[in-house]
Amino acid sequence: MLLLKTLFLFALTAVAEIVGCYLPYLWLKAGKSAWLLVPAALSLALFAWLLTLHPTAAGRVYAAYGGVYIGVAIIWLWLVDGIKPTGWDMLGVAVAMLGMAIIMCAPRPA
Repeated sequence: MLLLKTLFLFALTAVAEIVGCYLPYLWLKAGKSAWLLVPAALSLALFAWLLTLHPTAAGRVYAAYGGVYIGVAIIWLWLVDGIKPTGWDMLGVAVAMLGMAIIMCAPRPA
């Protein structure tokens, strides 16, 4: 159950980071309103706070989070950008998730 909670928290963290970066992208590249920077800043603050909720060493959390971020970014590519992931994209996600699982599930001394 802890693993599912951690994965959910990672996914939520990734969405907060992606939204926080995507909104300024819309302002800079798509000519959208600069007001998008306000929710972007809030989203990035949420991202930073969510990272503090993990009960283990920060460096390990950031490393494992990276694997989940890759998966969420590919889902974003599909659902928001409308680009269907390729088999190579999915293989990359699988490798990243395997790396995340190794980091998070490795036995550790008490």
